Amino acid sequence: MGADVEPEWVALNRAHWDEKVPVHLGSEFYDLAPLRRGEGRLYSIEEAELPRIAPDGWAGLRVLHLQCHFGADSLVLAQRGAEVVGIDFSMPAIRAARELATELGLDERTRFVCADLYDARHRLPDPEGFDVVYTTWGTIGWLPDTAEWARIVAWFLKPGGRLYFADGHPTAFVFDDAAGSVPIDGAPFPLPAYGYFHEEGLSLDEGGDYADPDATLANSRTVEWLHPLGRTVTDLIEAGLAIDFLHEHDAVPWRIFSVCERDESGMWRMPGESMIPLGMSLGATRRAD
Repeated sequence: MGADVEPEWVALNRAHWDEKVPVHLGSEFYDLAPLRRGEGRLYSIEEAELPRIAPDGWAGLRVLHLQCHFGADSLVLAQRGAEVVGIDFSMPAIRAARELATELGLDERTRFVCADLYDARHRLPDPEGFDVVYTTWGTIGWLPDTAEWARIVAWFLKPGGRLYFADGHPTAFVFDDAAGSVPIDGAPFPLPAYGYFHEEGLSLDEGGDYADPDATLANSRTVEWLHPLGRTVTDLIEAGLAIDFLHEHDAVPWRIFSVCERDESGMWRMPGESMIPLGMSLGATRRAD
């Protein structure tokens, strides 16, 4: 952040994610067995779309993974031949990523840096140093300023370099089980809880965890933001990226609403006909001008 006094929202969110690390490492949600066998896989959405980001494969590409958590996806890409730098603001997560990289024999292809995303250019002074910036699932909702996020992405990418971004769809984030539900085709559809264009941070206090329904977090207070899709896309364009594709999905990797059902690929969907988009993804290229 570059400031002497850390904003409260950063401290709250970091404490929350620090506490999540051991919960996630011990959960079935993050199944590391395929990774340990050398057969690491990403979610079905990424696996279908990433050939457009790296059509010739990952060998030799330099990849920057923003908000990498404990590095599972970073290490999947490293197993495929990429040289990967992962950044996350949680030191316990970074320690876990480094330990996992050592266990898997991927130290030479990976580097994990503990840094707040907005400090990334100072902690990793490597402008135009990466072929791909990768960031997925539960990322920009923890950031107040997507225009600065987009500028950081562009700063790290080589001209012609590619961004891959996937996350929950901002339309889905308007709804919340805690607001109640209304039956649609016999299933409880969650009610709206937040305005789509709400700009202030949302102060939340939820003690549970998506990866382990039985977990109770002591550091349950967080501050999160809603980012309309049009604004996020425009921020990337104004930062110097050209949008190659923008997809909306009826599934996400976690149980976003209690009514959702898990399919054979491990993704979570609403029962019956899809009423709203749950996920989104995009690919973009940094313009040479």
